[in-house]
Amino acid sequence: MFNKKRAMGAYLMSREQELKSAVTRWASVDLRFYYPNGDQRSFWEDIQSSGAYEEDIAQIRREGERLLAEPIPQLTYDLFVRFARQGTRLEYEKVYFERRRRLNTWALLTLLEPGKEEYLLALQEMIWTICDEYTWCLPAHLNGESSANIRSTIDLFSAETGFTLSEIRLLLQDRLPPLLISRMEDEVARRLFTPFLSDEFGWETATHNWSAVCAGSIGSAALLMMEDTGKLEEILLKTERCMAYYLQGFGADGACLEGLGYWNYGFGYFVYYADLLLKRSQGAMDWFRDEKVSRIALFQQRSFLGGRAVVNFSDSQPESAVHIGLSHYLAGLYEDFETPPPSLRSAYGDDHCSRWAPALRNLIWRDPGKPGSEWGEASYYLPDARWLISRVSDGEELYAFAAKGGRNNEPHNHNDLGHFILYGAGEVWCSDLGCGEYTADYFGDGRYSYDCNGSQGHSVPIIDGHGQREGADSEAVVLEAATGEERDELTLELTSAYRAPVLREFVRSLEWNKQGERPVLTLRDRFNFHSPPGSLVERIVTRVQPELKQLDDCWMVVLRAAGADEQGEIKEQEQVQRKEEAAEELAADERTWKRTAVQDSECTREPDLSMDDRPGLAIHYDPELMEPELKAYTFCDHDGKDAAWYAIDFNVKDPGLCVNIGLGFQFI
Repeated sequence: MFNKKRAMGAYLMSREQELKSAVTRWASVDLRFYYPNGDQRSFWEDIQSSGAYEEDIAQIRREGERLLAEPIPQLTYDLFVRFARQGTRLEYEKVYFERRRRLNTWALLTLLEPGKEEYLLALQEMIWTICDEYTWCLPAHLNGESSANIRSTIDLFSAETGFTLSEIRLLLQDRLPPLLISRMEDEVARRLFTPFLSDEFGWETATHNWSAVCAGSIGSAALLMMEDTGKLEEILLKTERCMAYYLQGFGADGACLEGLGYWNYGFGYFVYYADLLLKRSQGAMDWFRDEKVSRIALFQQRSFLGGRAVVNFSDSQPESAVHIGLSHYLAGLYEDFETPPPSLRSAYGDDHCSRWAPALRNLIWRDPGKPGSEWGEASYYLPDARWLISRVSDGEELYAFAAKGGRNNEPHNHNDLGHFILYGAGEVWCSDLGCGEYTADYFGDGRYSYDCNGSQGHSVPIIDGHGQREGADSEAVVLEAATGEERDELTLELTSAYRAPVLREFVRSLEWNKQGERPVLTLRDRFNFHSPPGSLVERIVTRVQPELKQLDDCWMVVLRAAGADEQGEIKEQEQVQRKEEAAEELAADERTWKRTAVQDSECTREPDLSMDDRPGLAIHYDPELMEPELKAYTFCDHDGKDAAWYAIDFNVKDPGLCVNIGLGFQFI
């Protein structure tokens, strides 16, 4: 630890010297930071006449029409205290982010159509309204009941708001009245610059997204607004320190343990700040030369399974779009950065938090000359994260597998060591539930009672009634990790993840065989016990309702993709009804579920598809060793809605001192 601190100190001293040298030759802030030759009018005229931006602009205009017809929603006292009273966040945040959506939309439409006075007037009103807000922070991020304490707090969204206003001030300075510009400057200084220079915040040494977003936003706002060179240097010295801590949270493999969504967020704001610093310092301060930064940039292409499906370990959504502006910017910096296809770009309304910085850069950094391509075959082992990710194609469809080691004390931690995801033919068959609704309890003592966070909602065993436990001492020890042309394999010793007194050793091996027409996943678990456990369950988690199927004398669990009529036409009310019916059906079904052996079994042949040509997955098991049981559950997803999931529990019939289990996963 001493050496690590000493290395950090030396690194920061070097950055401080670079900064002090660069301050003497700062470039003036102007529109060249954003547009070629600083020609703002030509840029917006050109993209309006370009077919490549047609849908993007149409989305912004549709939002404008919607918002013009609605009054500005109010942030009431009742909404503000909901979190303190009942621990819920969505009520306040829905209104808060809708107000940011208005600010963004009016600013973009004023840039796109400077002749339309209604957009400018709406923007001016929205700026004034946001400057009037009691706090720019979210109640969930505030600690204390006094106004003074609240006023001195800086969180993610207060920092983002200040950055937003600083950019709007620069881009529209010739359209905004002096009073409004003056007030924007005063509010950003009062809410960000003064407390940042006066206090120390816990997030300043955080090794996750908070340090990058908060400090990156403050540093960016200062680069754009602050005229006092001395104070600017002070702010940037603190910002540089925060960025160094943010990067310390990544291993040499560049993996973001918080998942792709937080890579977009934290690394995105790191890039926005680093870009402005590079331009303001005229190339003297260049974070992009850092080797670790270049590896972090490649995390996006390693995170996709196929289409929009992603490796969503931790508090991450199962699907993700890309920030096309950020992607094109990074593609211009790094040769091995893979440009994603335009079909994956996020729409203007996709971001429920309505963040200005990526919305603007999805337009100004987008390069229609970079068409991109679909994700191709690849295998990655990320040794610091201890993740294995592999994509393989049969010529028509993409199949993918991801497995996780690591520790159970990671940022946005889930108890999920040895957990895996299986994707094929456009469907996620073995799932990670991702993130639930953020509440006080979600980040409190009850975190692991939520199925999406606790090991009960992951494809890992339940040993003598015990799930995995959180903490740094719950760690996956990698015994083997290999990627190759024919197969990929990850073998983990996971004993420490469980506190079951009877457990002596637990080793999990996952083999992804890529030699056949379609890949096959084989799971092997080896258990050694001090004394026979009372129960041993192999749990597989899926969002697809499972069925029992028989082929000749072999039983298997089969998952099938929904038919065309079921995709997109079923309304939310009908989905809830289907979940309830499925739960009743499973509860009433007393049949014993059996599965075929994995190794050297005649039952691993392709099931007959003559009666059903939908894509699917067959799970083979040993019926002499285990009997399956199906269970239907719901969890509250990130949007606060009930979402169905299913547990396939393979109950070991008579566990002894040593148990060897095999499961085979075959695409059909």
